[in-house]
Amino acid sequence: MCLVFIVDEDEKVIGQYAAGGACPYCGGRVQAMDVEKSWRLFYVPFYSRTKRRFYCSFCNRLLVLQY
Repeated sequence: MCLVFIVDEDEKVIGQYAAGGACPYCGGRVQAMDVEKSWRLFYVPFYSRTKRRFYCSFCNRLLVLQY
């Protein structure tokens, strides 16, 4: 059996952009944020992923896209 222990997980904001639309909760402006998440295995970079997150600039809620 192999046990993998993730030592560290970092999230870094790469950029923020204005997105179209309005928040369904309060009607505020929607912002898009690019976030890079990286995992380190014993301080060696192991995995990196970039995601785009949407949130309201007024109520700071994280908005989830549903297709």
